[in-house]
Amino acid sequence: MKLELGNIFVKDVRFGERTEVKDGIVYVNKAELLAVIADKRLCYRDIHIVRPGDSVRLCPVKDVLEPRVKVEGGGHVFPGIIGDSTVVGQGRTHVLKGMTVITVGNIVGFQEGIIDMTGPGAEYTPFSQTINLVIDCEKAGDIKQHEHEEAVRMAGLKATRYIAEAARDVEPDEITAFETKPIPQQYNEYPDLPKVAYVYMLQSQGLLHDTYVYGVDAKKILPTFMFPTEVMDGAIISGNCVSACDKNTTYHHLNNPVIHDLYLRHGKDLNFIGVVITNENVTLADKERSSNLCAKLVQSLGVDGVIISEEGFGNPDTDLIMNCKKIEKLGIKTVLITDEYAGRDGASQSLADADALADAVVSGGNANQLIVLPAMEKVIGFDEAANIIAGGFANSLKEDGSVEVEIQSIIGATNELGFNRMGAIGK
Repeated sequence: MKLELGNIFVKDVRFGERTEVKDGIVYVNKAELLAVIADKRLCYRDIHIVRPGDSVRLCPVKDVLEPRVKVEGGGHVFPGIIGDSTVVGQGRTHVLKGMTVITVGNIVGFQEGIIDMTGPGAEYTPFSQTINLVIDCEKAGDIKQHEHEEAVRMAGLKATRYIAEAARDVEPDEITAFETKPIPQQYNEYPDLPKVAYVYMLQSQGLLHDTYVYGVDAKKILPTFMFPTEVMDGAIISGNCVSACDKNTTYHHLNNPVIHDLYLRHGKDLNFIGVVITNENVTLADKERSSNLCAKLVQSLGVDGVIISEEGFGNPDTDLIMNCKKIEKLGIKTVLITDEYAGRDGASQSLADADALADAVVSGGNANQLIVLPAMEKVIGFDEAANIIAGGFANSLKEDGSVEVEIQSIIGATNELGFNRMGAIGK
C-alpha cells in the first residue's frame, strides 16, 4: 500500500463566518460545529482556541485528535467509526498539521490528564506546542460512564472530521509518501537488509480501557497484520481513560513515531515489513492466547527482529513480557518500549513483570516523578479533577491554583511510543 500525506501547515486557528482554510489559517464556524457535535447526552460549555505560550490549563483531557481527510484512495479517516469499514491506507490524505482537536470535560474515569500550555508542565506534553481547538463539555443528566465516554469520543471524532473537510481542496505545503508492499515483494526489494516488524500492543482491558480497530473494540480481536499506512488513516483510535502519561491518544496513533522512524530507516539499514497489532488482556488465559498467536504471526512473517510497544502499566507489563519471551524463543530479537513506575525516589521495580530475555528496553521515563504546576490565568474544564486523577492525590489542587502531581497526570509525559521529550545523558 502507498499513502501520500499532504501536510497543510497551520499558522493559526480562528473562529469565522465559514469553516475554511485560507493562507494557512483555519477558520471555524462555531455555531455549525456545535450543531455537528450536538448530543443529548452532553452539554457544551464552550469551544476555545488555545495556543503555545498561553497561560491556560486543560483538565481533565479525554482525547487529542488531528484533522485528516481522505482525498484519494477510497474510504474515510476513522473507518468503521466515521463511515464504513473500507480498508484505508492508500491514495492521498490531507493533514492539518500543527493543530489538534481536544476534548475536555468533567471526569469520566479517574485516569484522565492535564495539558498546560506554558510553564514546567508544558515541557512534558507535545500538545503545548500545537494550536488546539478545545471542546469543553459536561454530561447532561445521569448517564453511565461508558455512555459518557462514548459521547465525548464521538464529539471529538465528529468535530475533527468536520474541520478536516475544509482541507479537502487545499493545495498541501508538503507531500510525503509511505509505502509497504505485499510481503513477497517487500522481501525481494531489500534482500540483504534485516527484516523488522512492529508489534503494536493496544490497550483493551475492559470498561474505559478500550481501543478501536476499524470500529471494533480491540479486546475482541486476535493478533492481526496491518499495513503501517492504515494506522496513518485512523484505523486505530483511542477510547480509553488510562493514565494520562502513557495514554496513546488518537493523535498519537495517527502520528506513531515508531512507524514513522521505521519508514525513515527502511531501505537504508532495515527492511520494514509491517505491523502486527495485538491486545492487552485481563485474564491469564486471554494473555496466553494472544501472546501465543502474536508470536506465531511474527514467526510467519519471517522477520529477524521486532520492536514491541505497550500501552499502560502494571497488568499490561505481563502481556509485554509474554510477547517478548515467546518471540525471543523463536530466535527473533526484540526491543521493548515502555515507561517506568519506579516510585518517586526511582528505587522501586520499574515494571510489574520481567524476564532475562527482555535485554533491550527503551524507557519513556519514570511516571512517579513529582512536579508542581504553577497556577494559570485560565482553566478550561474542571481542575478539581487533579485531586482524583491517576498521579494526583487529596489536595493536589492548591488554594492558589497551583497543582502538585506526579507527571503521570500529564498527557503524553512518558508516552510508550516515545512521543515525548524525555532523554538520558550518559556520564
